[in-house]
Amino acid sequence: MKKPLEVTIIGGGMITQDLLLPTIYHLQRTGFLGKISICALNSAPLRILRESETFLQAFPGQEFKAYPATSEDPAKSFPNLYKEVLAAMPPRQVVVVAMPDHLHYSVVMEALACGQHVLCVKPLVLNYAQAVEIEKAAYAKGLFVGIEYHKRFDRRALIARRDYELGNFGEFKMGEAKMIEPYLYRFSNFQNWFTCDKTDPFVYVGCHYVDLVQFITQLRPVEVSVTGIKGNFPNGNEGYLWANGRVRYENGALLSVTNGLGYPDEAAGSNEQCLMMFCEGKGKSGMIAHDDQFRGVEHSYLSGLGCGGSVFNYVNPDFFRLVPWEGAGYQPVGYGVDSVTAILNAIRKLEVETAGMEVGAALAKRRELILEVDRKGIIATPANSSSNELVVEAARLSILNNGQRAAITYGDRPRAELLG
Repeated sequence: MKKPLEVTIIGGGMITQDLLLPTIYHLQRTGFLGKISICALNSAPLRILRESETFLQAFPGQEFKAYPATSEDPAKSFPNLYKEVLAAMPPRQVVVVAMPDHLHYSVVMEALACGQHVLCVKPLVLNYAQAVEIEKAAYAKGLFVGIEYHKRFDRRALIARRDYELGNFGEFKMGEAKMIEPYLYRFSNFQNWFTCDKTDPFVYVGCHYVDLVQFITQLRPVEVSVTGIKGNFPNGNEGYLWANGRVRYENGALLSVTNGLGYPDEAAGSNEQCLMMFCEGKGKSGMIAHDDQFRGVEHSYLSGLGCGGSVFNYVNPDFFRLVPWEGAGYQPVGYGVDSVTAILNAIRKLEVETAGMEVGAALAKRRELILEVDRKGIIATPANSSSNELVVEAARLSILNNGQRAAITYGDRPRAELLG
């Protein structure tokens, strides 16, 4: 490649601030990536990112191009500006989609129409048909789409996957997972889009553990039921603030998943998350237990300004942290960083290995490399993780119908439908 890939992030909210921009900034200063642009609905989140004391300390001298400009009135919205930004990009660069769940489809398809590779935060889309449409559109153009299910890159998960493949646990039979995000989420921009008609805690964060169980076991979900508890956000909007789901797998195994926006802001952990899986072998049983909220590190600060916002905190050193390194500022480390980097590296590989090739040969080679990632199954792609969209679709059918069971059918016409 003659120059590093350019990156445009669509969305300036929490995940951009907490993971995406720090990782991309670091990859830029190491020469892996080039120009960075961020497009948001209005200037407010872009101003926060630009003026962040953490970013100024960790990434001195680095900046991004803001769309709209940070000088714009934060009350003024630019809902279609991202289309202009994407249309102006050189072909086969990178678009990072970090929008609310229900907006992913339109932004991803716009990026593909503009000839761009895509990194999308989870879940990719909210129904299976859209996932298939994205898969086909991307493959036709030789463009890569990676879905950022970062728990796949937690070393605990990778160890569990290998041991499961080797038969060291037996066959998964019964499990439970939990992810309760902080209460303060209710006061964030979530209150403007996390409404009953658009998403719920099972879809938004429960999908992490549903994906992870399939990642470890390779078992496909065949039935989903989700019951939600409604509540009101501070602005009055109604949303599902709590949800409990049950997923049945093709071998009969069951996974219970509890989610919500209600972990106490003053509690010692930044959230509550864990996974327990029981397996059976010949004459004995196996177990996988990940207490993901307790990582063996406890800090007590002079004030509540430390990580997690509490004076005493169970620090998670594994997902994302800024640490000293040999260069300027601070370096981002963790499995979240590894996940984003892996997807960007896959995109870069497509471009490096086809640089200078004739158009037809380059397209064929990029398609070959896409299929290689699909088969490997470490990075989530529309082709190898579309069962997640079937689970999401089934979950939405269920929660909107008071927990009625929804079946997932595979074969020639994969679909999710309510059971009578």
